[in-house]
Amino acid sequence: QEQLVESGGGLVQTGGSLRLSCATSGFTLDRVAIGWFRQAPGKEREGVSCMASTGTTKYLNPAKGRFTISRDTAKNTVDLQMNNLKPEDTGVYYCAATWDKYYCGAYPNEYNYWGQGTQVTVSS
Repeated sequence: QEQLVESGGGLVQTGGSLRLSCATSGFTLDRVAIGWFRQAPGKEREGVSCMASTGTTKYLNPAKGRFTISRDTAKNTVDLQMNNLKPEDTGVYYCAATWDKYYCGAYPNEYNYWGQGTQVTVSS
């Protein structure tokens, strides 16, 4: 059974940092693509970053230079380090997975497993 569990969210001031972690069960990271997404109140879910099964990464423009995705294949975890946070980064952050991908995409419909999300709030 496949499962994704996000953790690490919380309240942080503008300019601060958070490190989110996606703990996976039932996955082998060299066989899945992992994406990080977020959803702000009243807005659609948007891609933040992703990592392909090969370890290749992709960043959406708002995340470039501020966020870093990484993985620990031994622990089957994927982290998202978020620096220089801004109020517009506020939202629920989700990790998602799909099997046997040699690439990763930044669109929700490319993934079929989802975690429950973790809340990130950046105060102004």
